[in-house]
Amino acid sequence: MIAGGRVFYWPGLQKCSRISLNVMTIMIPTPDVYTAQGVLISVTGITQVKISTQSKELLERACCNFLSKSKIAVIELIQETLEGHQRSAVSLTTVEDIYRDRQAFNTRMIESASDDMVNLGVEILSYTIHEVYDNLGYLSSLGKSRIAEIHRDARIGEALARRDARIVQSLAREKLVEAQLTNKTLMAQAELDFLCKKEDYEKEVYSQRAMAENAYELQAAKAKQKNMNEKMEIEVIDRRERVTLEEQETLRREKQLQSAVKQVADAEKYKTETLAAAEKQKTILEAEAEAEAIRLRGEAEAFLVQKRAEAEAYVMNRKAEAWDEYRKAAMLGMYLDTLPRLVREVGSNLSKVKSVKMVSTGDSAVGAVKLTNEVIDVASSIPSLVRGMTGIDLLKIMKETPPH
Repeated sequence: MIAGGRVFYWPGLQKCSRISLNVMTIMIPTPDVYTAQGVLISVTGITQVKISTQSKELLERACCNFLSKSKIAVIELIQETLEGHQRSAVSLTTVEDIYRDRQAFNTRMIESASDDMVNLGVEILSYTIHEVYDNLGYLSSLGKSRIAEIHRDARIGEALARRDARIVQSLAREKLVEAQLTNKTLMAQAELDFLCKKEDYEKEVYSQRAMAENAYELQAAKAKQKNMNEKMEIEVIDRRERVTLEEQETLRREKQLQSAVKQVADAEKYKTETLAAAEKQKTILEAEAEAEAIRLRGEAEAFLVQKRAEAEAYVMNRKAEAWDEYRKAAMLGMYLDTLPRLVREVGSNLSKVKSVKMVSTGDSAVGAVKLTNEVIDVASSIPSLVRGMTGIDLLKIMKETPPH
């Protein structure tokens, strides 16, 4: 088997048969077929088929089935086979499905006939419905209902379009009114902002004008204050110079006084010269002396108060020292005053004892001495008792206190 090409054979010894591998277009008429709903219709399909060359096995099948047949006989065989499958597919489908969804019917037809075509060695290239018609007017009725649906949908669409147009028109009018109100609101807001800003600007202008009017008075007051400060500084410097001059004069007089004290022999001469100078200065400085008298008197009083305070502080220090010495002496005196009473109290307690038994290995006089020593030990333990309770060392105070 050679699919296409050329081959050499011996006539009389070899036999050569041919089969066409071209595409064959076959009309498949199926008149008067009942559908799944029992409607009688006629369907005509068109298919393109060819001898399969996809595999050697399929080619062998085709050779076995069609090699001795003519092309017309092959077409008739394939047409009868596909007609049976087309009738079967129509009987399982409704008119509406065939009329509305032909692609699904074509797919179903190809899937149904593929197995038989493979067994024949034929390959289906395509299939489509060429014509669908009936003698009872069913399809025309479907068309009329569809036309009615179309008219209905058109009227509904027209009504919906008018409704949408009215809605759009209403929305447009609403937006127009809203835009007008918004513009009026913006204009009112702009006018309000203008008035507020105008008032703020007027306030700022008035404030700047007031500040400008008060600036001159403020500068004049500052200049006047500066002049007064300068006058006060000049007066302070003048008074300071006067004080310095008076201090120098006081030092001079103090030195003159010291010189008069040191040189007793020249005292009369110094007195005469001093009186003459004082008389002369009295005439010259009489006016200044009156002014400075108060200041000097105040300084003298201050000096007197200072000296008096120093003297009082000195007296207080001396009093404190004296009181400290007196405290030590008083404490010593209190100790000396208390010691006899303490010994007396201890002795009085012993005097109330009717009998005392003492164990001694010696003379009875030794026992009496021992008893006396016990009393003295009680008295001598008083300084230690006072130091433990108050922290005051009476023995140290007795040593430091000078005898009077």
